[in-house]
Amino acid sequence: MRDFRKGPLSKHRKVVVVTGASGGVGRATARAFAARGAGVALLARGREGLAAAADEVQRAGGEALVVTVDMADAKAVDDAAQQVIDAFGHIDVWVNNAFAGVFAPFTEITPDEFRRVTEVTYLGYVFGTRAALHHMLPRDRGTIVQVGSALAYRGVPLQSAYCGAKHAIQGFNESLRCELLHSRSGVRTTMVQLPAVNTPQFEWVLNRMPGRARPVAPVYQPEVAARAIVHAASHGRRREYWVGGSTVATLIANAVAPGALDRYLARTGFDAQQDKQDERDEGAYGGGPGNLWTPADGPHGRDFGAHGRFDDEAADNSPQDWVSRNRGRMGMGMGLAVAGGLGAAVTAGLRRGGRGAGRR
Repeated sequence: MRDFRKGPLSKHRKVVVVTGASGGVGRATARAFAARGAGVALLARGREGLAAAADEVQRAGGEALVVTVDMADAKAVDDAAQQVIDAFGHIDVWVNNAFAGVFAPFTEITPDEFRRVTEVTYLGYVFGTRAALHHMLPRDRGTIVQVGSALAYRGVPLQSAYCGAKHAIQGFNESLRCELLHSRSGVRTTMVQLPAVNTPQFEWVLNRMPGRARPVAPVYQPEVAARAIVHAASHGRRREYWVGGSTVATLIANAVAPGALDRYLARTGFDAQQDKQDERDEGAYGGGPGNLWTPADGPHGRDFGAHGRFDDEAADNSPQDWVSRNRGRMGMGMGLAVAGGLGAAVTAGLRRGGRGAGRR
């Protein structure tokens, strides 16, 4: 399925592939690249969201190519990449972003559900990366951006399948990066670790908790993530980007005092990921299988857009992200001092919280 434009797509534009482009961070990222005049290939399963995303890309100044694909299907991903080549002629940037998840204790997730999350969230990145490399390596140029999470380093309760997949992506990407450096390849891979983001995933995720799923505060708008991803795509030599003060604090605290963080999350992690409203409240998508097996914006669904229901509390900027993207101008010393201060403060709080959790 192509976009609604007539005639061939231009060959001179920067060409970006975004997976999971029908909603959330992927949708915002596609718009951000389009605003820079890119040709954007939009990959996802749901037709309603993809059609709306294509319209936004065109209105932002880009050119859109819509490809309906399940990222867990390696052959389909290869075919999708070839469609991009046929339409645009090359691929400059590939953004792996598609994922699936289950909000439930590990013992309440079935083997098939765990496998499905792993296939989409981890193997989807592997298959996307392989498809991108197939076309980038012969040209000896291109950047692959793996959209990660603070949960790539720090597991949290109720998201064991998702956390396991993100940890796997982290290890896979580091291994690949070493191989590309060894071969002196001009192709780059980098990873962007995100904080909690206000996306529609909390409406369509498979949820077995008593309350409606929600991100752990503080929450950021998807445009914050999109800016970091666009920056990373143009600065792929850097191995990793951390977005949001909460991500920095979490990763530093996990490195310094992981045991205290275990106890803190055991005490707070269940309630922090649920709204008090029941999952059956009006407006919630949940109660069924969510989008794990079929897209929420399929033939009988609707377009969910980029934002979730947390606009009232979500921040539309991140001072930490600005510092991260401009650390060369500010100097490494200041950046490390800020990060160290955040880590020390959070670690102290976790130790206090951990002692409280131990008494529980």
